[in-house]
Amino acid sequence: MKERPILFSRPMVRALLDGSKTQTRRVVKPQPDTAHDGEPYWFIGGYRVWGYRPAPAVPLRAGGNPLPCPYGQRGDRLWVRESFAHMYRDNAQPEKRAPEDVAYMADNLTPDPYVYGSWKPSIHMPRWASRITLEVTNVRVERLQDISEADAMAEGSPPSHPSIDRISREFGYADFPRSWYAQLWDQINGAGAWAANPWVWVVEFRRLT
Repeated sequence: MKERPILFSRPMVRALLDGSKTQTRRVVKPQPDTAHDGEPYWFIGGYRVWGYRPAPAVPLRAGGNPLPCPYGQRGDRLWVRESFAHMYRDNAQPEKRAPEDVAYMADNLTPDPYVYGSWKPSIHMPRWASRITLEVTNVRVERLQDISEADAMAEGSPPSHPSIDRISREFGYADFPRSWYAQLWDQINGAGAWAANPWVWVVEFRRLT
């Protein structure tokens, strides 16, 4: 069992905490090598193939070697990094600070800057300050736009509702969860990121802490 850090935005941290988020999608880097017909190559049973993707398959990195998932495999753990601030107690060094002295931006707190200092980006969160640990239950690869309605809800989307069908249709979906996720993806990754439809790691997990 290996343990790795993983970054989440404030809305996604809140979804983790309320139990509505049990999946995350991350872009495969680099994207699978492209064959002559424009389809990606895949590594299946020791052979280099293209044009289709029977399971189990993993993407190839340049040179034809299988690309391992950077988020681990079933049974591994992920500790969540999020934007935070921590209290200074007698000018204590980081290794002497306690998790209970940490404030989290996802909680919509406004900590006293003289006590906590400024907010720090999630990338700088140390392991001791993390409050959320996830256990990986499954990993697979798929095109971003292949996400199902159920999987979009597992990503933290609110359920569908007739009053927001118009927004859904703007993204070509009849259901709200997938259009919500498409908009979220562009907000996080930049305009046009959803339309690019990259191959993504689909990491399923359960929350331990």
